[in-house]
Amino acid sequence: MKYILVACCCLGLMHVSIAQVDSSLFRRIPRDTSFGKSMNMDAVYNRPFLSVGKVPVATGGYVESDYTYSTMDGISEGHTFRIPRLTLFIASSLHRKIKFLTEVEFEDGGKEVSIEFASLDFMFHPLVNFRGGIVMNPIGAFNQNHDGPKWEFVERPVAMTQMLPATWSNVGFGLFGKKYSSSWAFGYELYLTNGFDESIITNTRNRTYLPAAKNSPERFMESSNGQPLVTGKVALQKKSIGEVGISYMGGVYNKFQDDGLVLDEKRRVDVVAVDFNTTIPVWKTRIIGEWAWVHVNVPLSYGPQYGHRQYGGFIDVVQPVKSGTIFGFSRSVLNAACRIEYGDWNVGKFEETGTTIGDCFYAVVPAVSFRPTPQTVIRVNYRREWSRDIINNPSSRTAIIQLGISSYF
Repeated sequence: MKYILVACCCLGLMHVSIAQVDSSLFRRIPRDTSFGKSMNMDAVYNRPFLSVGKVPVATGGYVESDYTYSTMDGISEGHTFRIPRLTLFIASSLHRKIKFLTEVEFEDGGKEVSIEFASLDFMFHPLVNFRGGIVMNPIGAFNQNHDGPKWEFVERPVAMTQMLPATWSNVGFGLFGKKYSSSWAFGYELYLTNGFDESIITNTRNRTYLPAAKNSPERFMESSNGQPLVTGKVALQKKSIGEVGISYMGGVYNKFQDDGLVLDEKRRVDVVAVDFNTTIPVWKTRIIGEWAWVHVNVPLSYGPQYGHRQYGGFIDVVQPVKSGTIFGFSRSVLNAACRIEYGDWNVGKFEETGTTIGDCFYAVVPAVSFRPTPQTVIRVNYRREWSRDIINNPSSRTAIIQLGISSYF
């Protein structure tokens, strides 16, 4: 990892030194056009990059910073400032049909550093292309299309980050492609990668928790049990309607044998997600939504706090209020937005009593955002959240005020 950081620093120094000589050498590369119309599956390339002259390497990234004031049941935790992530992109066209892209993220002020994406793409045919390396598993839409500057909300959707493992990536190989017909577009992705391990049910949260598997860097070196994780997605887009995607991710998560000795039965985790986005032309209203279902084969010896089934999702509505020249920015937009989200980490009933298991939440987040440019956003959110514990005690009530900024660079 330290060598990657050194390489990023060297690129930054090269960027500065060349800029001091002649800033005209720099050119902003537009968002990727090799795929034609943009779909969620194109999000990995659908970013601004900066190139130097004819050098075949382009760089970019984004940064986020925010302020939070929160209270829970009337008790305040005070004021907090943070920089949750700084992400760097490095891309290169090795050939007109061979592309490389990597995404390195510094989280929590640099406390954690991770490679979120690092793959080679080989373009054989619009419908048949090969990708290998560290790939982003295409479960839902948010997992791939997660860049902070694209959203009007400070926090990422809870169900997509605390139920599904947001920015979930693994080492593997697969195929992807697209097909166009008039105003229609069809896309697919299919990958075999390393996957989950037993930490999804043996973690400090004492619940079934898929994001716990992200804490294991070994998944980039070997499979925890020798079984591949299968992730596939198909999406259909019509220009006048929007895009809908259906995705699946599943595989064995436990180590069921060791040196030929059977330790346990094969226990699976299976996830299905549906995502949708559209824009109502007459009002330019954007609607983005996603819902996911999780099923985990939990051993019978585990207590009822470990859920076999989970589901949740979100829906965003973003309405432009004013556009044009605002505060001297000629292409600025002022938006009003609202997010509604829900998550249930333990769907079902207690066998002993027949009562419904809790461990769920729902939230409403009204927001106002100002975009001085399409790639930069200033956002103010007010979050109200209600949650229940596993035995359905009365909801805890959380109120949060957040101010955030995010921008590509």
